[in-house]
Amino acid sequence: MNFEAAIVNVSLLWLLTAPHEFAHAWVATRLGDDTPTREDRVTLNPLAHVDWIGTALLPAITSLFGGGFLGWGKPVNTNPSRLRWGLNGLALVALAGPASNVIFAVILALAAVLLFRVAPQVAEYAAKGVQLSLYLAIFNLIPVPPLDGSKLLLAAKVPYVAYVELARFGLLLLLVLLTATPLGRWMSLWSLQATELIFRVVH
Repeated sequence: MNFEAAIVNVSLLWLLTAPHEFAHAWVATRLGDDTPTREDRVTLNPLAHVDWIGTALLPAITSLFGGGFLGWGKPVNTNPSRLRWGLNGLALVALAGPASNVIFAVILALAAVLLFRVAPQVAEYAAKGVQLSLYLAIFNLIPVPPLDGSKLLLAAKVPYVAYVELARFGLLLLLVLLTATPLGRWMSLWSLQATELIFRVVH
């Protein structure tokens, strides 16, 4: 059991969840939906975006036992009927989260490079955040509710009944994918390769 990985991953997830969910909320408001504003989600305060199962319990368990990494923030509610471009607007809102993870990964990489000599432990923590942020970007694109990728199914006009049925077993399906298939290892490898690429660019 990897207690250090569990502590680091959960603390970093709290740090990374805020800009991810804020990005969803901000894009939704820019597209005309005031739901995130009314629910106080257009904020970088991490407490506004915490889902205690997805942001604490499951990431701790999956990190502890080395079965990939499973975690998410509290979903931002949006009303497609209020969004400019409807379901296509919903797809943009969904993609804003993973995009924010990529942007934040670059910011963390720059911080790690700048702090390497003066605060090596902080730099190491930031460097781990780069890979986790990229991992979350990839993970959230899996088309299974409650992840962002599932909204792309709606934009692709998948029958809503089928989406609801998928949502019923979404959490179980994600657990199976991460524990019984090599998907978790693949995502870790992809995020590591992307991390190395970013550090080669910013170094």
